[in-house]
Amino acid sequence: MPSTQTLRPSASPSLPIAMPGKSPYYSPPTHQVPYTRPIVSPPQPGSSVNTSAVPSLTSSGYAGSATGDSESSNGGASGVDLVEMLNDRLGNAVDPLPLDRSLARQAQTSGELNAKHRELLELQALAQRRLKSTRANFADGMRAAKEVKRDLDWTQKRVSTLKTKAERRYPAEYRSANERYPTSVDY
Repeated sequence: MPSTQTLRPSASPSLPIAMPGKSPYYSPPTHQVPYTRPIVSPPQPGSSVNTSAVPSLTSSGYAGSATGDSESSNGGASGVDLVEMLNDRLGNAVDPLPLDRSLARQAQTSGELNAKHRELLELQALAQRRLKSTRANFADGMRAAKEVKRDLDWTQKRVSTLKTKAERRYPAEYRSANERYPTSVDY
């Protein structure tokens, strides 16, 4: 038998698909949880679930991922909430203890800071009251000092006047008293 060869038209080469790159800010979790596939009910007859082993390119997950979650491309099987499933996975992927400890420490530090702030406000109010009373005392002292200076000036003037009158009226007695009790020049 003659061999028959069928010539196929050459297929045009496919272009590469643009894939999103990894973020440079991603840091892998420090606590790894082993991967477990959620238990899903089998697809209902008549539903349009993709049962092939190759994930669909229209999947909402990463295209070409090896998880095989083809149910997520069409909304999942009945009875499975995709958001709940993702929340469960993310909840198991993150260890909440360090976060809880840091939140507790933050709350404690915030409380201490608020207490210190209130204490500083009280001390500031106390300092303001003391400053006000000190200023009032200083003003009273200045008034008293000015009054004393005025009284001393008046007294000095009065003594000088009396001294001059006594010197004029009783010159001999004044001279003998001045020799007996000389005036000091220290003021």
